[in-house]
Amino acid sequence: MKAPRPSPRHPVTNPQENELTRTDLWPDFLKAVQHEVVPALGCTEPISLALAAAIAARHLSGAPERIEARVSANLMKNGMGVTVPGTGMTGLPIAAAVGALGGDPDGGLEVLRKLSPEAVAAGKRMLSEKRVEVGIAAVPHILYAEARLSRGGDWARACIADAHTRVVLVEKNGEVLFKAEPDPAGARPEFSLAGVTARDVFDFAVAAPFGEIAFILDAARLNSRLAEAGMSGGYGLHIGATMRRNVDLGLLSDDLQARIVMRSAAASDARMGGATLPAMSNSGSGNQGITATLPVVVVAGHVQADDERLARALILSHLTAIYIHDKLPRLSALCAVTTAAMGAAAAMAWLLGGGFKSASMAICSMIGDLAGMICDGASNSCAMKVSTSVGAAYKAVLMALDDARVSGEEGIVADDVDQSIANLCALASGSMAHTDRQIIEIIMSKHC
Repeated sequence: MKAPRPSPRHPVTNPQENELTRTDLWPDFLKAVQHEVVPALGCTEPISLALAAAIAARHLSGAPERIEARVSANLMKNGMGVTVPGTGMTGLPIAAAVGALGGDPDGGLEVLRKLSPEAVAAGKRMLSEKRVEVGIAAVPHILYAEARLSRGGDWARACIADAHTRVVLVEKNGEVLFKAEPDPAGARPEFSLAGVTARDVFDFAVAAPFGEIAFILDAARLNSRLAEAGMSGGYGLHIGATMRRNVDLGLLSDDLQARIVMRSAAASDARMGGATLPAMSNSGSGNQGITATLPVVVVAGHVQADDERLARALILSHLTAIYIHDKLPRLSALCAVTTAAMGAAAAMAWLLGGGFKSASMAICSMIGDLAGMICDGASNSCAMKVSTSVGAAYKAVLMALDDARVSGEEGIVADDVDQSIANLCALASGSMAHTDRQIIEIIMSKHC
């Protein structure tokens, strides 16, 4: 293995010297990354409803005449203000319509990858004729989407729960065609992160066989394409393009931090603005995938990292983000690009010559900085939160490399990185549940 370039002040730690390296966890780590880091075209909440509609449409003899959809309150929050790729429109109704009329029922989070102009036009007609209805479902699931499609005397329904692509029920004319087995754990995949520590994740990233983790380089490829699209200035709030123009005007410096923020925000601009390019997602979110990827790619380019070093940094970033998000509800009031940026901070610290100490210090400082940033629904403004989070990540990395961090005596931060993470996730899972309800009430009142 080619070692990362060391810093004179902060030599890189060698996990082989750590007698507690737990290689027995590595198969689960690979499964976790392969399960949670996947391509997604468009914001994953409306895409989940589009997938339910596409699956239901498979069981009708022709195009549906009417669509009745129901989603959980959290999915409604995240699906009302985001542009659906290829449509130029925002919201869940158009997602349900084009999913039913042109979606690929086997496409997963890329259900709209084959969407035709004809399907988009037909979907818009359905909306204009008020043949698509979307409401809130009275269900216990935080993440839930169902689509009931009817044509003549026939109808078909598909339901997704707990994970964006987890189909739990398909029925036609009252006959159950498929029903998932009950899962008390809430759609837990075939891996477990129970008992895992941040140190375990770090050791895996820097020591696992390169051939087993090289697939993560696809994240750099996909999300870099989104960044290029966003830099055109044609999407969302065009934050990345605005920054680029201000660099040219001399109002911003063309330094490493600016490039980190610029590229990350540009990718989110494109994704939330409806670009027909997939993002490599993390934990069910394209913005989390962008945040865990682009800062790492930019810093890797700065230090002229080879593919192996980039792959290790990306694994460290994405798996750290998964490790943290595993302690959170699938959807919550906590903006999870902040936790994805903690993964990016760990990876940037490593690329710049730090070891596990620097990575953990950076994460702790970020918890002291960004804890409490709310998720108030998916929209173009998500790119603002991405830019804030990756900027904070780089600041925390520089502090860590200078042997400074938010201490365990301050706020919810603890001396230990894993306890700091646990404290943050307890906040999000506990008291921020009320915050989430308040956010949903505010958003819904705007649309009533």
